[in-house]
Amino acid sequence: MTEQKVAVVTGASSGIGAATARRLAADGFEVVLTARRTERIEALAKEIGGRALTLDVTDRAAVAAFAAEVGRVDVLVNNAGGAIGAESVELGDPDDWRAMYEVNVIGVLQVTQALLPALRATGDGTVLVLSSTAALAAYEGGGGYVAAKHAAHSVAATLRLELCGEPIRVIEIAPGMVRSEGFAVTRFRGDEAKAAAVYAGVAEPLTSEDIADTVSWAVTRPSHVNIDLLVVRPRAQAANHKVHREL
Repeated sequence: MTEQKVAVVTGASSGIGAATARRLAADGFEVVLTARRTERIEALAKEIGGRALTLDVTDRAAVAAFAAEVGRVDVLVNNAGGAIGAESVELGDPDDWRAMYEVNVIGVLQVTQALLPALRATGDGTVLVLSSTAALAAYEGGGGYVAAKHAAHSVAATLRLELCGEPIRVIEIAPGMVRSEGFAVTRFRGDEAKAAAVYAGVAEPLTSEDIADTVSWAVTRPSHVNIDLLVVRPRAQAANHKVHREL
């Protein structure tokens, strides 16, 4: 009997992470959900038959303890991340930039480092990094987030080079405009009106489920197929700065 494959999803308490956990469970994976919000991941784990392990990806000791507990890992989805603020570079708060770098870059680094031995041990592991189109092109008001996601993109690209020849794939998915739970609200520090304005007039922004579908497709390709970088946007968005709005 073939042992069930295990997928770890970071930032699984809401949005893309939660949708990805549901989708991978439907694909037949045992899903290990991690996030800081214990109550949320425990409820979702119960729903999908997964495991919930509370984790702050920026805490190195906690990540090490998590890796020691989790056991088998076939797929790692580095989803934990986020944006804070929309100030210009001139007015940006270094503490916001530091916080974004910690979760979007150092978090990816630490969880990946900690789980590489388990991924390698399966003989067919996959590391997936959820970056953003902000990883590929700058836009005004996005300096700190753009810088962090560019760094995450570089981590994925470098890791792929360093693991070439080993049985581990490194995939990057870069979503464009996604109306996901909490992302814009967090970015605008709880201002619901500013968050809603991001999507105003856009007929169909991507959903968390759209991205989960993309993750599912990428990680379930035959093991010799590596999706190096997949950019996914809504049809209404041609670039970070070019969005069709029906106003």
